[in-house]
Amino acid sequence: MTESPSVITKRADFLAANRGLRVARPGFVLLAQPNDGKGKRYGITVTKKIGNAVVRNRMKRRFRELLRAQLPVRGLPDHDHVLIGRDGGIERAFARLAEELDDALARAAAGKGDPRRRRPARGNRR
Repeated sequence: MTESPSVITKRADFLAANRGLRVARPGFVLLAQPNDGKGKRYGITVTKKIGNAVVRNRMKRRFRELLRAQLPVRGLPDHDHVLIGRDGGIERAFARLAEELDDALARAAAGKGDPRRRRPARGNRR
């Protein structure tokens, strides 16, 4: 059996993952970044835009279970994996989220990330 992944706790590691490969899916965005031999690690982010605390915690529990099941087998070795919850993620069926995560991990392993979003100019932000 493979070793279970550890949890990312430091903000700097989350920020570093943001510079890595990005794979967007309807329920979440997966970020993958090499971590210099620290093993497979994961982090979960769900912002207040998604809903109240009950909704956010439910989404985090679902993501945690998905990652525990799939990262030991499908995760990239010596990478940090961060899941960012999206608005449609809480309504999606668990099986569909599992398929999307499987697909996202396969794309990340192949090095096929989505293009980065461009941030608007400073004066045009809302």
